[in-house]
Amino acid sequence: MGYLYVVCAGVLWGVLGPVARVALQEGVGPLEVAFWRAAFAALLFGAHAGITRRVRVAPRDLPAVVGFGLVGVAFLYVAYFMAVRAGGAALATVLLYTAPLWVAVLAALFLHERLGGRKAVAVGLAFAGVAGIALASGGGDGVRVTPAGVAWGLASGGAYALYSLFGKRFFERYDPATLFLYALPVGALALLPLVDFAPKSPRAWLALGFIALVPTYGSYLFYGAGLKRVEATRAATVAMVEPVVAAVAAYLTWGERVSPSGYLFAGLVLAGVLLMVSERGPAPPHPEHP
Repeated sequence: MGYLYVVCAGVLWGVLGPVARVALQEGVGPLEVAFWRAAFAALLFGAHAGITRRVRVAPRDLPAVVGFGLVGVAFLYVAYFMAVRAGGAALATVLLYTAPLWVAVLAALFLHERLGGRKAVAVGLAFAGVAGIALASGGGDGVRVTPAGVAWGLASGGAYALYSLFGKRFFERYDPATLFLYALPVGALALLPLVDFAPKSPRAWLALGFIALVPTYGSYLFYGAGLKRVEATRAATVAMVEPVVAAVAAYLTWGERVSPSGYLFAGLVLAGVLLMVSERGPAPPHPEHP
């Protein structure tokens, strides 16, 4: 069930790009999309936490939650946007999906997860597939390998990895809605000074609402449920089905075609995911408290 939850999260994350394109075409900038995504999703998680009466976070955990809001929400969105601007969307996507590599190393150091050969191969296959999909679909994007593009891209990958590490540490004690009730407003407030607000059509508002509801609120709940049941490295690798789903969704909604080699690379992603989920054996114990 843990793997199923993570796959569901990856599928929901995969529709983010095609829907965000609607908002972008309506004149909403990337950072404004990120702001409304965090702000609207915070309301959803707030309602969820209020209904379930799970709104309390221990004072000793608040600094970590606030830090996650600043780094895992605000900084991630800004870093990815800067990576796209400095090196192009394809390179930014490749570097964003170094996240499972970050998770594998950091989880071994801090969460005592074993990094065996099979797991390393699975991560490598999935990452190679994502890199191939991004470059195959980058077409006219024009990959520009610049120091700034690489630095911002790696930073976005590290921030993205934080979600799996933070979740593995805290989701065993808190409901995801409780944590995001605090983290998302922090991220939205940190983004606010950077946003240039544009007039929005009903179509743009609909797209922004969908982004908050489905690939944010829904995906975070699924991923949080998955992290309670599987290791952080496994979850981060299985979630790499996201770019495969995104490529399919972009084709179905916008007619964007991936080159024939892109399908081969998608197969590499799925091979890595299958290799990861087919490994049996109990997960090592995780510390109950930070």
